Amino acid sequence: MANAEPLAIELAYSPKPGKVERWALRLPAGSRVEDAILQSGVLTVHPELVLETLSVGVWGALRALDHPLRDRDRVEVYRPLKVDPKEARRLRYRSHRAKQAR
Repeated sequence: MANAEPLAIELAYSPKPGKVERWALRLPAGSRVEDAILQSGVLTVHPELVLETLSVGVWGALRALDHPLRDRDRVEVYRPLKVDPKEARRLRYRSHRAKQAR
């Protein structure tokens, strides 16, 4: 018989670097990532987030909205990248080289 105990889930979202918002949730067994997002209210607090276009993960691994949750999972809502990581690295390198040349 399936365990009917509620799941303890944490949802985390970082709206900007250095700031992390967390929600502690109790969800029924069989809940999915989408259920955690909807239950948390993160979409109300951050109306710029659109459920269908979110990148989400569980414990750092990308997951779909219909991914089933387990007790003590951490659901993470990821911000879209504003700069390509390779380009950011290139810019940091150029800046560092320019400082060394002085």
